[in-house]
Amino acid sequence: MEKHLELTDAEFANQFSLGTLTPSSFTHEAHLRLAWIHIKEHGLHLAKVNIQLQLKNFVANLGAQDKYHATLTVAAIEAVHHFMSHSKASSFLAFIEEFPPLKENFKDLINSHYSFDIFSSKEARKTYLEPDVIPF
Repeated sequence: MEKHLELTDAEFANQFSLGTLTPSSFTHEAHLRLAWIHIKEHGLHLAKVNIQLQLKNFVANLGAQDKYHATLTVAAIEAVHHFMSHSKASSFLAFIEEFPPLKENFKDLINSHYSFDIFSSKEARKTYLEPDVIPF
């Protein structure tokens, strides 16, 4: 089991915002969970604002600013939001089980929205780039 799942939604979101979450606990799945929590509690716009700020602070505290990727961060939030609008799940675990591509095929899912490789783009790392194939 992922370590972040040992925490309640409130504990997980709070530890992340304070920068006290164990870095090894912040996996891809944890990133999706953070988006799910923020969208559920604050809506899409504030989720994007809050998560970007918190994630920049999180990696800065670790001295790993080069790990932050603006486009992937926003794209993940947008993807979670899209699937949430089609979900009946009341928990993150039920949600991620309902839409396994978010966890298992995330790269392919995101690549379907772009005509270029955002994963290796320096510009996409620094600034959010809108999808140019399919909007979120």
